[in-house]
Amino acid sequence: MTPAPLGWLGIVRLGLVQAAIGAVFALTTLTLNRVMVVEYGVPAVIPAGLVAWNYIVQLARPGFGHGSDAGGRRSPYIVGGMGVLALGAILAADAATLISAQPGMGVLLGLFAYTLIGAGVGAAGTGLLALLAVRTAPERRAAAAAITWIMMIAGFILYAAVTGVSLQGFSAQRLALTASGVAGVAFLTAILAVRGAEPAGIADAPQARASRAPFGEVIRAIWRDPLARGFTLFIFVSMLAFSAQELLIEPFAGLVFHLTPAQSAQLSGVEKGGDLLGMIVFGLLGARRRGPRAPWMRRWTAAGCVGSGLGLLGLMAGASMGTSWPLAINLFILGFANGVFAVSAIGSMMGLAGAQESAHAGARMGVWGASQALAFAIGGFVGAGLVEVLRDTLRVAAPAFMAVFALEAGLFLMAGLLAARLTPEASPRAPANLAGALPLGGAS
Repeated sequence: MTPAPLGWLGIVRLGLVQAAIGAVFALTTLTLNRVMVVEYGVPAVIPAGLVAWNYIVQLARPGFGHGSDAGGRRSPYIVGGMGVLALGAILAADAATLISAQPGMGVLLGLFAYTLIGAGVGAAGTGLLALLAVRTAPERRAAAAAITWIMMIAGFILYAAVTGVSLQGFSAQRLALTASGVAGVAFLTAILAVRGAEPAGIADAPQARASRAPFGEVIRAIWRDPLARGFTLFIFVSMLAFSAQELLIEPFAGLVFHLTPAQSAQLSGVEKGGDLLGMIVFGLLGARRRGPRAPWMRRWTAAGCVGSGLGLLGLMAGASMGTSWPLAINLFILGFANGVFAVSAIGSMMGLAGAQESAHAGARMGVWGASQALAFAIGGFVGAGLVEVLRDTLRVAAPAFMAVFALEAGLFLMAGLLAARLTPEASPRAPANLAGALPLGGAS
């Protein structure tokens, strides 16, 4: 028997898992990066390489997703993934300290730790999105995507508040205790959040039994679907632009607008405020939406991408005009467009994976998650690397940032075009047991 769709409380409970993932991921990608570079004097390429390695490991997401399909239950992958992520975070904190004293051993431990982090995020994140896709009613998927990502930001905020206190008077011992505390609380939160989310016997349901096709056969069937293939390309292009942009805003504010670290951090907060507002607006509109959802979701996704591209073009104008440019307003608009794009894309992803109770929602989520991970692994390095090369060549910062922002804007505009062209009519149906072409946004 098919379980009833999740209510709002159930969606919020599962959103706690995303908050937990966000808190641990912030520890491993932000705090430990800063600690290695600033407190321990490690070359920046080492933490950057470790973070990139975690994204490479996440290319295993399709396998995690297919495993959760074949097993009929997502909860073991969510809880198990969070356990692996928590262990990886603790070991990563130890590696950060060890690298400063014994670089070779520290890097080896770091590689092992970030392998665990990538595997944990891949298993837990893919399992969570697949569970939300199949257990959320189509009319609630837009709001569910917004709730989930808002709670991830809440996890970042809570993490920042906790570590801001616990890491005062920095020491290796405080770092280890903080990492252990954050990882432990996140793991327990995930266990409590998924408790009861999947009714007993669901693994023996016909839907679960239908999902046990061989992994290679499932992936080939997904890739033969033009809609799924087009969505994979859209995810890669849009996330490539997004990830490259993320690492450049604060350096841009400092080098071009001559802002202090505190001022650039405040501007980053303004951008995140716009991001949050965009998510909230989209979620509220999605919750009130009636009627066909696929075209509506697709239009919002495309609009968010175009808006993000225009926001980056605005930063290009700001680079040429200097301090007279309203940088804070520009960044707020960019953040708002980013928020709309992010949650509408996730809502579309959930709809495409969960439409008609797809037996292979996990594998589809895994393919798209792997595309996102690859984009993030490339985007940060390429964006920052291009800026450095152009700065060294041109001897000035503004034109270097203008060139890279122009490239990122072009990628966002291309992603908007790809999103607008994702129509279910172009996708022929595959056999039912392989979850053929399904409309964006779910059944209407």
